[in-house]
Amino acid sequence: MADCIFCRIAAGQEPCVRVWETDRVLAFLDIAPVHYGHTLVIPKAHYDTLLDLPDELWLEMGRVCRRVAQALREALFARGFNIGMNNFEAAGQVVFHAHLHVIPRFLSDGLHFFPQGRYLPGDMEKVGQRLREALAREGA
Repeated sequence: MADCIFCRIAAGQEPCVRVWETDRVLAFLDIAPVHYGHTLVIPKAHYDTLLDLPDELWLEMGRVCRRVAQALREALFARGFNIGMNNFEAAGQVVFHAHLHVIPRFLSDGLHFFPQGRYLPGDMEKVGQRLREALAREGA
């Protein structure tokens, strides 16, 4: 897509610092990193979200994430890593080209991603039942 920044990056029309690529997947440094080494992994072809990705491409993106994560541990001495993906506006997706974040983590970095809560009594089973029903309808 001509108006997609990640498509232009994948095509070599916009600059980026590439760290790894395959025929179908590109990994490059995020210009607004959580920590140095924060890497984005994208399909070179345009897909808006995870729900649009073909299964085999999703698996290839996962393999690239694993390689990048290992490199972060080796090259930057990261003690861990997070892999995340924002899908749709409500989840914080800003660029509507599917992409994964591989974020190096350090023991005292102070990052806290998600506050945790609790289900009200009886709600956990109700939510589980609704999800099972939706998955059965989808044939998952």
